[in-house]
Amino acid sequence: MKTAVLAMAAVLSGVVLQGQPGVAASSAIQFDAARKLWLLTTGASSYAMGVGADGTLQNLYWGPALWRLADVPAPGPRRDVSSFDPRQMMQREEYPGWGGPRYYEAALRLSRADGNRDLVLKYVSHKISGNDLDIDMSDIRDDGLRVTLHYRLYPEYGIVRRHSTVRNGTAASVTLESAQSAVYNLPLGDGYFLTHLTGRWAMETQVRREPIQEGRIVLESRKGHTSHNSNPWFAVDRGSAEEESGGVWFGALAWSGNWRITVEQTPYRQVRITGGMNDFDFSYPLKAGESLDTPAFFAGYSGNGHGGASRLMHRFENERILPGGVKAPVRPVLYNSWEATTFKVEEAGQKALADKAAKLGVELFVMDDGWFGKRNNDKAGLGDWFVNKEKFPNGLGGLIGHVRGLGMKFGLWVEPEMVNADSDLYRAHPDWVIHFPDRPRSELRQQMILNLAREDVKEHLFGVLDKLATEYPLDYLKWDMNRSFSEPGWPDAGAGEQRKLWVKYVTNYYELVDRLRAKHPGMAIESCSGGGGRIDLGVLQRVDEVWPSDNTDAFDRLKIQEGFTQAYSPKVMSAWVTDVPNMNGRSTPLAYRFLVAMQGALGIGANLNQWVDADFALGSKMVAVYKRIRATVQTGNLYRISSPRVGDMTANAYVSQDGKQAVLFAFRHAQQFNTPADPVVFRGLDEKAVYRVEPVVDGKLMGQWKEASGAWLMHNGVTLNLRGDYDAAALILERVN
Repeated sequence: MKTAVLAMAAVLSGVVLQGQPGVAASSAIQFDAARKLWLLTTGASSYAMGVGADGTLQNLYWGPALWRLADVPAPGPRRDVSSFDPRQMMQREEYPGWGGPRYYEAALRLSRADGNRDLVLKYVSHKISGNDLDIDMSDIRDDGLRVTLHYRLYPEYGIVRRHSTVRNGTAASVTLESAQSAVYNLPLGDGYFLTHLTGRWAMETQVRREPIQEGRIVLESRKGHTSHNSNPWFAVDRGSAEEESGGVWFGALAWSGNWRITVEQTPYRQVRITGGMNDFDFSYPLKAGESLDTPAFFAGYSGNGHGGASRLMHRFENERILPGGVKAPVRPVLYNSWEATTFKVEEAGQKALADKAAKLGVELFVMDDGWFGKRNNDKAGLGDWFVNKEKFPNGLGGLIGHVRGLGMKFGLWVEPEMVNADSDLYRAHPDWVIHFPDRPRSELRQQMILNLAREDVKEHLFGVLDKLATEYPLDYLKWDMNRSFSEPGWPDAGAGEQRKLWVKYVTNYYELVDRLRAKHPGMAIESCSGGGGRIDLGVLQRVDEVWPSDNTDAFDRLKIQEGFTQAYSPKVMSAWVTDVPNMNGRSTPLAYRFLVAMQGALGIGANLNQWVDADFALGSKMVAVYKRIRATVQTGNLYRISSPRVGDMTANAYVSQDGKQAVLFAFRHAQQFNTPADPVVFRGLDEKAVYRVEPVVDGKLMGQWKEASGAWLMHNGVTLNLRGDYDAAALILERVN
């Protein structure tokens, strides 16, 4: 045991391991030069690969952490099983080209100028630098085509980031027909299950679990953005993993355009997960000397079930993905004026709402749609990002000054990628929208999409947004995108280059947001796309929070938020308290709505002009409570205790990173036969600690005790007085020893 501990310490410190001649370690990456093997090790997992006798790079292991590279066998020789089952189908290649007798999902497909489409990649060289590993590969013809596989380890999170760079070093053009980011091979065997997120508008991030059988399961978007229908995240287990136990392999793509994750089980008991840009309508010509970088595909392994996988992702996102990382502040309590005013915004009305929001303890006031151009409905004004002088004769300065005088920050809604036909911008530049000549220009929500792949469009949008953020120094930008792509033409690009639009649009969107953040570092940005249509690790590297769904019905939100937190941190999950009856004609108590929303980044979107004194009193109390617990909710460890998909209870616990505070949220959906609610058993506490127990809502904690041990709370639990329909409770636990 002592030897194992010393070996692991050597691995993580980057020294050469004793007793393993020729094995070099750099940080958590080991390389055996004699056998051409790599072992990538984190605190939670290991990933091993090696070069076969035929030069192919093959996966050898992915699972719980290893410490000894000598245990990993080199790729062994294989023989064809039959003329229908060639040896190549048995190998677990790290990044297979479409060439030779390979009939599974290829990572790279291309067509050369002479029509040759065969591609077989072999190892050439590699470079280790800290936690980075780059492996160069070439075609067996060695004609100048190069593929570099990039690996970055995040040892403290159990995460690896992979992507590829394809370089055309030949003398002629090459057209890429599929360029994936990475392939992840699971251990050989049957019985795997896939968990993923599906949905539609107003029903995003619904958890789905299904067996993986021979064939392919394709998760994808063809809509030009991440989409509401599927999210680029996966989790796989061997059929026995539960919320807090069992091995789970998981991953997520960082790409906000057309994407695809293919989960494939071959007839040879191999499960492979290939992910990257969608090859639907994909064609990317590379001239001599040009290259293409594919999106990052992050992945990891947890031995602590689906909850453990989520907690790894949450901490990784909070600390390494989101702008500012560990130094980023917690998200403020915001008020958004949309539901109170819709398009009928004007200075006096917004000031009145700001007065009411400030009394609740709101920290950020956001004015939504309707403040610009001739924007009195959704048929006009998009593209004209100047203040409507009829609504704000003196500009926005008076309103912003009033909001800041109340101690709040100020934000604006924008939808810069879109344009209405009835706008000055479209009348001046009808060629700027995505379209095919002499074909219909479909309008969804009365709008078309500006072709952000064009450099002139990108520069125009930067100019207008930069001017807006400079003239009215903004604290917050709610960036919306309210339709999907159609007629994806780019006439000015030429026939052979037009389909680069799918890629160039996204990279220019990223550049636009990055430039705005660099010039206005104090301005936070929210990503919204009619709700959850643009949520992925690519956009999360550039924004501070996201809008999970236009559906703010509190009961529906429990399932939406459960699915969201499988993949993404509660810190970025904007969650509003709105009026009832809501989308389903359902009415839920105000306390219930607050407690649902307090499980993420709390916002209020209700029409405060209709609130009575009791509403303001409860709202002020809840906002004050949220400020006490939000660091725990946003950056702590989430334990999903009872799922809204099972039974009549939902319960979630959040435990701060230092273990000093915990918060329990519990919801009873419906009571039958006067049956009391089942006890709620905590997770994530210290059994030896004692906690002071404080109910947020009076009368909900059964019993008179004020303190309890972690052991009692995790083994016996608490009984809550949840009765009737849509009842809710919350407890705050403070560690007292």
